[in-house]
Amino acid sequence: MNIEHNPKAVIVIFGATGDLAKRKLFPSIYRLFQNKKIGREFSVVGVGRRAWTNDFFRENVKESIESSIHAPEALEEFSSHFYYHPFDVTNPSSYLELKDVLHNLDQKYDIPGNRMFYLAMAPEFFGTIASNLKKEGLTDTQGWSRLVIEKPFGHDLPSAEQLNNEIREAFSEDQIYRIDHYLGKEMVQNIEVIRFANAIFEPLWNSRFISNIQITSSESLGVEDRGRYYEKSGALRDMVQNHLIQMVALLAMEPPIKLTTNEIRSEKVKVLRALRSISGGEVNDFFVRGQYGTGQMNGKELPGYREENNVDDISNTETYVAGKLMIDNFRWAGVPFYIRTGKRMAAKSTKIVVQFKDIPMNLYYRDGENLDPNLLVIHIQPDEGITLHLNAKKSGGGIFTQPIKMDYCNNCIDGINTPEAYEKLIYDSLCGDATNFTHWDEVALSWSFVDSISEYWQTQIADFPNYASGSMGPKAADMLLEKDGFHWWPITDIVEE
Repeated sequence: MNIEHNPKAVIVIFGATGDLAKRKLFPSIYRLFQNKKIGREFSVVGVGRRAWTNDFFRENVKESIESSIHAPEALEEFSSHFYYHPFDVTNPSSYLELKDVLHNLDQKYDIPGNRMFYLAMAPEFFGTIASNLKKEGLTDTQGWSRLVIEKPFGHDLPSAEQLNNEIREAFSEDQIYRIDHYLGKEMVQNIEVIRFANAIFEPLWNSRFISNIQITSSESLGVEDRGRYYEKSGALRDMVQNHLIQMVALLAMEPPIKLTTNEIRSEKVKVLRALRSISGGEVNDFFVRGQYGTGQMNGKELPGYREENNVDDISNTETYVAGKLMIDNFRWAGVPFYIRTGKRMAAKSTKIVVQFKDIPMNLYYRDGENLDPNLLVIHIQPDEGITLHLNAKKSGGGIFTQPIKMDYCNNCIDGINTPEAYEKLIYDSLCGDATNFTHWDEVALSWSFVDSISEYWQTQIADFPNYASGSMGPKAADMLLEKDGFHWWPITDIVEE
């Protein structure tokens, strides 16, 4: 893996007039510029259908930076590196014109023909764009060419395979960077460090010492203006197939022999191969789906999913999924990995709770009750950090104990603002480091796993809505754990002060 740490490139953003570019991509590129991760030898070409000029595009970029970053510096210099090119993705002449633009920018900024093509637009155009980039010679340069793709990568395994085949005709697998922004989050990247750099955890990281692992990714917002997309997707495809399964793979993988892209990906793929497949009627034993109804949050009445814009009045689309994943290998046999994700839940939170097994013989009590289990909690958002839950002697309490917490907050120290996920992932793709991007094998295996669940659900009419906005999901999700003798740990403080 040849990683370049002083990247010089032209970044071409397809869909530069869209929401993702304005909210995430422009501010992330600015932070790289501000932190000197990229120097003056870069340029950004925005591509879109609108008839914008360079000046209008640059004003749009500056507005984006000013709305997300306090008192930005050198904004004029930064925005001068941005250019706009009106574009029709289906017209070969648009690509030839773009080729001339990129050649001129190479000369102006002393860039050795390096190209990053970022597809921040509707996925139905991915194959067309990739094919035309190759056909019209935009990838034929002295430097490197990389294709960065946003999700969704297909909507099931057959569509993902078709899309992959189209893209692979123009780009090799090592040129394709499939973004999963969860993999750019600081504490998701910290999972490997917590496991493999600490002697107190790795020897315990198996079925002998861990009783279950829980992953929660809850959102307080509803579908907002994404009703049309969500009706085709649902929570299973939108969150489980990518983000949650990726976190399961990081938590369950074996230690790689080296910290290289290929070795880490190889271990993640082994986990996905070991995932127990679920199909037909057994789906109901392992998975629960939900859809939010009306409810209250912060004293405000909220509509149900079926009342949202562009949503079917009798929609069978799930806005909530809880599941029990089993990994049938030597390390994890018998340990359930519980996942849940949903919209319009009580709070926005992403966290992982590793629950260790109880000690064999309980000598101490917590005010007459059994001891609390030891927990390792990895906070991913909005807080970033680690909490270790232990038991300690209660002051003056004889044989009674009290739970205590050992906290490390990653984004609390001295007001440090950790890098945004997109900032890290854009920089990684510029440097040629594909470690935190998903390989085709991972995409294919995760689609294979969720497709059988999705196919079964499509044959069954769900009793929706089945949870109120502002709650933590349907009651059936609690039962999923209770039948195993467990319960969901809350997404707020686990131990009350």
